[in-house]
Amino acid sequence: MTIFNKDDLINAFHRRASTRSYDGNRKIPADDFNAILELGRLSPSSVGSEPWQFLVLQNQDLRQKLKPYAWGIPTMETASHIVAILAKKNARYDTPYFGEIMDRRGLQGDDRVKIMEVYKKFQTEDIAILDSDRSLFDWASKQTYIALANMMTGAAMLGIDSCPIEGFDYKEVNRILAEEGLFDPNEWAISVMVTFGYRDKEIRQKARKTFDEVVKFVE
Repeated sequence: MTIFNKDDLINAFHRRASTRSYDGNRKIPADDFNAILELGRLSPSSVGSEPWQFLVLQNQDLRQKLKPYAWGIPTMETASHIVAILAKKNARYDTPYFGEIMDRRGLQGDDRVKIMEVYKKFQTEDIAILDSDRSLFDWASKQTYIALANMMTGAAMLGIDSCPIEGFDYKEVNRILAEEGLFDPNEWAISVMVTFGYRDKEIRQKARKTFDEVVKFVE
């Protein structure tokens, strides 16, 4: 069953471009932006870990505090919405965090024990991410980029522009947001940020490799 017209979908991707100059007088309607956030919430993640939180930074004073450390966000004043996407710092298979995942799925007894053994092998052997705190955090951060992409894609389909942002001082931005009481720095840290709004000028057509350069069919 085809839900979306493929031409409209591809056209939305062609129009989507990293937007670094927004119309500060245009704000995204609340219903539209909540839909974008919902696309992030509904995104897939490795072993259903959902190791993310979305901080929607609308407070202008807070934006000004962040601005000196966010060289990749020249649109602090004009972006309709800015989202800091947090990643879980300790999403180990043997933590209460994974226990909550099992609770959401209603897994108990032998079923719970079996699936936890699968996750233990996955993290310790298959993907081998328990060697350091950084490798575990990087694994969680990879999941947040799935949510990031889905939110930007959904925004494009709604005619809303966006720009993913890694150009900022992670240490200082984490410090500022944690000191504001927005998250526990022992449990969470910023993975990436993203701005949303409406472009105030046309953006040069993006350059991409050709289909044949990036796709290989193995039959």
